[in-house]
Amino acid sequence: MSEDNTLSTFGDRVRFFRNYSGMTRTVFGELCGRSEDWVKSIEIGKIGMPGLGMLIRMAEILGVEDLAAFTGEQRLSRATFTKQTHDQAPAIVKALASYPLVLPDREPVSADALAANVRQAWMVWHGSATQRTAVAALLPRLLADAQISARLLEGDDRRSAQECLAQVYHLVQLYLSFQPYPDLILLAGDRAMAAAQEADSPKAIAAASWYLNHVWRDAGEQAEARIDLAQQAGRLLRQEDEEERSLWGLLQLAVALSYAKTGRRGDSERYWDQAHRAARSLTGHHPWLMFGTGMVDAYGVTMSVDLTNGHEAVRQADRLDLDNVPSKTRRAFHTVEIARGFHLKKEPLATIHLLSRAYDISPDTISFNLFTRRTTDELMTTGGATVRDEARSLARKIRLVPAA
Repeated sequence: MSEDNTLSTFGDRVRFFRNYSGMTRTVFGELCGRSEDWVKSIEIGKIGMPGLGMLIRMAEILGVEDLAAFTGEQRLSRATFTKQTHDQAPAIVKALASYPLVLPDREPVSADALAANVRQAWMVWHGSATQRTAVAALLPRLLADAQISARLLEGDDRRSAQECLAQVYHLVQLYLSFQPYPDLILLAGDRAMAAAQEADSPKAIAAASWYLNHVWRDAGEQAEARIDLAQQAGRLLRQEDEEERSLWGLLQLAVALSYAKTGRRGDSERYWDQAHRAARSLTGHHPWLMFGTGMVDAYGVTMSVDLTNGHEAVRQADRLDLDNVPSKTRRAFHTVEIARGFHLKKEPLATIHLLSRAYDISPDTISFNLFTRRTTDELMTTGGATVRDEARSLARKIRLVPAA
């Protein structure tokens, strides 16, 4: 299909491809996570071109392979719309791409010491407001130690080292998230699953399934495969063991989130209920995955947003106590998810206020969050005076625009 050369504006091109696909404004708006009025405003030129993330989403929905078909002669600002890169990312990428040789004089780290180091790294990740910066100092050496120990140790110690190696790969995934390394994030997830299977550990396999679900869901890929993976991993776990029951509940939550992402509300709510029952049966929360009632309740907001129900997302958020989520990283993330709900309701002041609050909890989480970057940029121009001022202030903090 070729684009009509008479389509001179961005709005004209959106309307052309939407009509060609046979979608109404209502359906297209819902799939974009926006309203019919938003689509109309785009098409008549009342709202300008959105950020790159939304452009990509619109193109995927309408089956447009070349973004130039949308943008025409208009230029995109990569500094504004592309993913941020952390200062220490090259060192982490190099460590991930390395296969350390086992030298004759190199002794493996003991299984107990390695496990203690990995526990410390998780504490840093969840406890620091600048978790990427903090964990970046640990990851290269920790990854090398885990790789070497998993090769040199034997028996139960080797299996323990493989479990630790899988967890280190999870930390690498988390560190690289929202940065321009999608292939490496998937590589880390695949290596984590391989290490978990090598360890022959249902618990490690369950955790690897949770993180692979995140990778595929965020990329909008493998909907059936990621659900099947979570369900298969769940069947390996024993309900009578509290940690395994915790992981089983986590996998039900993964399925619920996947169904919400694909618009299957009933299935999503059914699996969320199972996750919530599992969480209520626990005496606390998982030590590094943080599964518990606070986490399940918080993800209920995400599900409502993904199902484009902003009113339900805000209603759930009003009952949410994020202090029950024992992780600064997660509290900041879930505060952004609440902001997404208010954004769906077209409440820009609440949206930017919540994004600013999330920044106060964890600057590292917010500075790399794509919704935060895209929405802050949008509200600098479309919000009222109060909203614009707060948006500009946040934009400077997350390096979306140069500091004054």
